[in-house]
Amino acid sequence: MSNKIIDSIVELIFSKKGYDVKILDLRNLTTITDYFIICTGDSNTQVKAIADEVDKKMRDDGVRSWHTEGYSSLNWVLIDFVDIVVHVFKKESRDYYNLEKLWGDAPVISAEDSLLKVPEKRKPGRPKKIKSE
Repeated sequence: MSNKIIDSIVELIFSKKGYDVKILDLRNLTTITDYFIICTGDSNTQVKAIADEVDKKMRDDGVRSWHTEGYSSLNWVLIDFVDIVVHVFKKESRDYYNLEKLWGDAPVISAEDSLLKVPEKRKPGRPKKIKSE
């Protein structure tokens, strides 16, 4: 169940142009949560858009957040789904709090936008002839 939710959250982050997405596996380090999903947005507007999209779409899918915070300043919005905690940062705040270093013993997975990994399709047909001089 967690992997499906993680995949959904990551896709929602990318749909709002969030970047530098990291998934920290905390299962063997703490009992507070199983995973952190950390991402970055460039502005207050983008941070809010990412957080709103994740919270709303997950709720639509029947996964409700237990707690949210950070909407007043939009430097760091936290969405707590109990087993998964999403952290949406502005770059400066992410650099300052550096959760990846704080939880340095946790295995880290870098997520990539699947839309960027789709190979270009080549048109079927004959190769173009090269004109010789």
